[in-house]
Amino acid sequence: MSLRINDTAPDFTAETTEGTINFHKWIGDGWAILFSHPKDFTPVCTTELGYMAGLQPEFAKRNTKIIGLSVDPVTNHGKWAADIEETQGHKVNYPMIGDTELKVAKLYEMLPADAGSTSEGRTAATNATVRTVFVIGPDKKIKLMLIYPMSTGRNFDEVLRVLDSLQLTARLKVATPVNWKNGDDIIIPPAVSDEEAHKMFPDGWKTLKPYLRVAPQPK
Repeated sequence: MSLRINDTAPDFTAETTEGTINFHKWIGDGWAILFSHPKDFTPVCTTELGYMAGLQPEFAKRNTKIIGLSVDPVTNHGKWAADIEETQGHKVNYPMIGDTELKVAKLYEMLPADAGSTSEGRTAATNATVRTVFVIGPDKKIKLMLIYPMSTGRNFDEVLRVLDSLQLTARLKVATPVNWKNGDDIIIPPAVSDEEAHKMFPDGWKTLKPYLRVAPQPK
């Protein structure tokens, strides 16, 4: 069975650049973003890790921790972090998991069970599927999965945008429309009756269709 949204994120204990962690305990009562990489010293991932380091304060404002994973030793991660800072202008300020036995990659179904038990001798190409972003909620359930090919850099501004939506819709009975950004109008879901909606939006809303009601984002 593949992982799906609302599945419990598999727990694990692993070595990171900031010491040994138990994943669920590390998340605590906040949100987390786990994003994976096929190998250290790869060009696209270098730009991604640097950009995430620059965004880290924005995630922190949203009570969200970020953690990277690469199927290489933690000792390599440290050397790679120096390259990332030099070329991208941001120091890696979050932990990076070492997954030399491929345990986490398999646990999160980014590699098949028969992929072996060591990262030694493996290339970025053989690890190409280790390119997933997982957003995990305080309940330790998977809220979002984004999978990218190695040739395409990920859009972490989009991850931040989606996180805003996930946190808003976890707090209130609302949904967000296409291309929504924090502060834009929201959608009142069909499951919310007009009576309930009046309590939530005393100033009213705009009905475009019986199933499509639009209102200002609640404060």
